Amino acid sequence: MSRRRVHLAAHFPGVNNTTVWADPRSGSQIDFASFVHLAKTAERGTFDFFFLAEGLRLRELKGRIHDLDVAGRPESLTVLSALAAVTGRLGLAGTVNATFNEPYELARRLATLDHLSDGRAAWNVVTTSDAFTGENFRRGGYLDRADRYRRAAEFVRLAGELWESWAPDAVTADRAAGRFLRDADAVGEVRFHGEHFDVEGRSTVPRSPQGRPVIIQAGDSDEGREFAAAHADVIFTPHGSLEDGRRFYADVKRRLSRYGRRPDQLKIMPGATFALGDTGEEAAANAAAIRRAQVGPQTAIAFLEQVWGRDMSAYDPEGPLPDIEPDLSGGVSQGRVAIKDRAAVAAKWRALADEKHLSIRELVIEVTGRQTFVGTPESVARQIDEHVQAEAADGFILVPHLTPGGLDDFVDRVVPILRERGAFRTHYTGSTLREHLELT
Repeated sequence: MSRRRVHLAAHFPGVNNTTVWADPRSGSQIDFASFVHLAKTAERGTFDFFFLAEGLRLRELKGRIHDLDVAGRPESLTVLSALAAVTGRLGLAGTVNATFNEPYELARRLATLDHLSDGRAAWNVVTTSDAFTGENFRRGGYLDRADRYRRAAEFVRLAGELWESWAPDAVTADRAAGRFLRDADAVGEVRFHGEHFDVEGRSTVPRSPQGRPVIIQAGDSDEGREFAAAHADVIFTPHGSLEDGRRFYADVKRRLSRYGRRPDQLKIMPGATFALGDTGEEAAANAAAIRRAQVGPQTAIAFLEQVWGRDMSAYDPEGPLPDIEPDLSGGVSQGRVAIKDRAAVAAKWRALADEKHLSIRELVIEVTGRQTFVGTPESVARQIDEHVQAEAADGFILVPHLTPGGLDDFVDRVVPILRERGAFRTHYTGSTLREHLELT
């Protein structure tokens, strides 16, 4: 079997509990220069694409904006359109919600980005079943979980019909003949009548360099996996461990045949974090320092409140868990994914704190994850390569803890080793994102 090639992408993290925004090396989350720095670093590292998330409402804790969580992001496609002018090969992926947008308008914007970038656009399709977010929109309310995926599936199908409605050679611009279009049939009319959308018309944008932008899907539920198998080119997952990754990889790849698709037509790229050091001990110390900076006292109490469902601000984050039971009648957080079975989670946390004698802050650090890859540059390169060769992933979307310079060390120190191992490209061989991802 031939050696599998690693795919890499860069996530611009924004302000959240991954980013250490208070670090002196951290820059602006909204200045264009920050986006340019990270994007150019990723392109210097020959990454497949640059990835932007989205927030449609400021999240709240106890009825107030939680300033240590996502504090808002500029609109993705506007930023990516600007980045198209200062990058030449890097893919440009934006998260845009399929619940609170309309297919005709969004398909037009994405096709425009694909033209501006010469075929480097991607759309991360997300959905929302949250009435709290829905309050920001005229339609308001929310969709049940099943309905939001049905709407998203229709959305993607309709967008695809709009993108492909122009023939590849529709525009001839024959000056001698005075004819701009090949013929009247070169621009097809779209007639789509579905459960959620009823559209008849023609796209105003000719077919883009890729034919259609790359489709990314982020999700881990059964509905999300099925949606990805049917529609996505890339799936962004939370699975970082080797064994979890292999199970997820096998499950999603197995689903593709139901839709007449091959395993190589969907790339699985988990989100991943990293901590480097000149020795293993230094890397571990750096990882611990990053985690402690990510989970400051205020953040630790906020995490506790989301599980306990009550105001816990009177308790010392460096002290023990309080002897108080969760309030299961409601919650204190809005705009976040709800924690299922908070009573069971609280019991698990209490048992862990008792067993290891952890303070509130130490407990939250323990249960809220850690860097995916920790070690020397050689060790991290080996770990990434091993995940890909073991079919636990096709690559990774890297989420640095510093903006915008958090990717610099990885590109300078890890990427050369991946190249030496024959696991990663030394230069771009194609011009479009589909070519970078080896999508056929």
